[in-house]
Amino acid sequence: MATIRALVLNCTLKPSPGPSSSEQLGREVLDELAAQGVEGELVRVVDHDVRFGVSIDEGNGDGWPAIRAKLLAAQVLIIATPIWLGQPSSVCKMVLERLDAELSETDDEGRLLTYGKVAGVAVVGNEDGAHHTVGQVQQALNEVGFTLAAAAATYWVGEALHKVDYRDAGPKPDTTGRTTKALALNTAHLARLLADRPYPPPDAKGAAVGPSRESA
Repeated sequence: MATIRALVLNCTLKPSPGPSSSEQLGREVLDELAAQGVEGELVRVVDHDVRFGVSIDEGNGDGWPAIRAKLLAAQVLIIATPIWLGQPSSVCKMVLERLDAELSETDDEGRLLTYGKVAGVAVVGNEDGAHHTVGQVQQALNEVGFTLAAAAATYWVGEALHKVDYRDAGPKPDTTGRTTKALALNTAHLARLLADRPYPPPDAKGAAVGPSRESA
């Protein structure tokens, strides 16, 4: 059986050691992945000097290359993000922009390096917008080569105008907990299938490996 590793990117706006509900949900995903035999780690992106840009290395001490190395070593990527103004966080959007560079990176057979990697999304917030946020992140991840399993998202949204965060709301085994288990189960299963049966390379006629990069 193939060894599967996961990387959770916590896209909170808060640097460590500040409390983070998206980190809590991200770690709950890691716990459920561990129950499926998947090893993993969580990186709080804002703790690293990740630069804005759309290349694999923006230079001058850019923190993205080290995170990218962890991503390339993993078979599962989980994006954990809070909701701000009904949108993914600005840190999450920066991560997606950095992943745009993967459209130019291929293996010896012409496949994107992200082909065969499986992605999931975990979202928290105190306002509506979870489905919109999940949809934005999933579409972007799929566009840059990641595969998504069935039920590849989990989320929690508090009541409108309330101040209770997910980390303070207590366990939610029958709602968020159930979707987290499904995310982990299906994602681990698909990751193993793709590890054993990779996507085929582009055909000899020069089929594209992915969508063309949009102009900035």
